[in-house]
Amino acid sequence: MPLRQKVFAIMLSIGLIILIFELVRRRKLREEYSWLWMLTGTVIFILAVWYDLLVLITRLIGIVLPASTLFFFGVFFLILINLYFSVKISTVTDQLNKVTQELALLRDRIENHSPHKQE
Repeated sequence: MPLRQKVFAIMLSIGLIILIFELVRRRKLREEYSWLWMLTGTVIFILAVWYDLLVLITRLIGIVLPASTLFFFGVFFLILINLYFSVKISTVTDQLNKVTQELALLRDRIENHSPHKQE
């Protein structure tokens, strides 16, 4: 890997890790989600420093160019992120429906048992 690309990839990964720490510190990103992004930054750093590992992975999975391997794993990562957040959204939607139903039942109970009820 040319030195310029290696330095760029290392700076990118370190910048990503610093950004994740800062977002967690400012409470903009929950720790629950930060591990995935920290893992991504760490893998980018490792592959930038240890380029032979990327070449080995490329050969093992039968891809011709290391850049294609990075692109493949990038797309795969995005698919996993979308799947993960789809599961989270489904869970939150179910919880919201439950809370909405409970709120409706509580409002009905208050309205039907209120001493100031107009008849």
